Amino acid sequence: MNRKTYHFDYDLYSDISELPGSDARLLESARVVTADAYAPYSHFHVGAAAMLTNGELVKGTNQENAAYPVGICAERVLLSAAASFFPDVPIHTIAISYHNLKGKSTIPVSPCGICRQSLLEYETRMQQPIRIILAGLEGEVLVVHTAADLLPLGFTATDMA
Repeated sequence: MNRKTYHFDYDLYSDISELPGSDARLLESARVVTADAYAPYSHFHVGAAAMLTNGELVKGTNQENAAYPVGICAERVLLSAAASFFPDVPIHTIAISYHNLKGKSTIPVSPCGICRQSLLEYETRMQQPIRIILAGLEGEVLVVHTAADLLPLGFTATDMA
C-alpha cells in the first residue's frame, strides 16, 4: 500500500479591502446579485459573478422550487448563462457570495458537490483554470486558484475513455 496526501494552497484575506481592485469589484457584484436570488424555502440567497477572458461579466443566482430539491444553485445558473451567451469563452474568475436571511453571512462557504463537479467540467472543457473567490456579505475572503482543487479525484471525461 502507498499512502498519498492531497493538499492545495489558497489565499485568505481578512476582508474585501485587501483584494486587488478587479477581484473586489467582482466580489461586490456577487454580493449585490444575492438580492436577486429566489430562495423562499431556504432563505439562503447565493449570488455568483464571473469575469470571462473576453472581459464580459456574467451573473447568476440560486433558484429554488416548491418541488424541492429541483432548484438550481447560483454557480450552475452562471455556468449555463456563460456557456449559452459566450460558448467558446473561458471563465477567468468567479466570485460567489451569499446572504443568509436566517443567520450570519460572515464566513466563506464552498460550492456544493454538484457545483464543484460542474465547475470542474467547465474548467476542463475550456482548458483553463477558474479562480474562485468565496465570501459572505462581509468578513474573510478565500481565493482558490483552480476549481480542480475543490474536487480532488474528480470524475472527468478522461475517466470514461
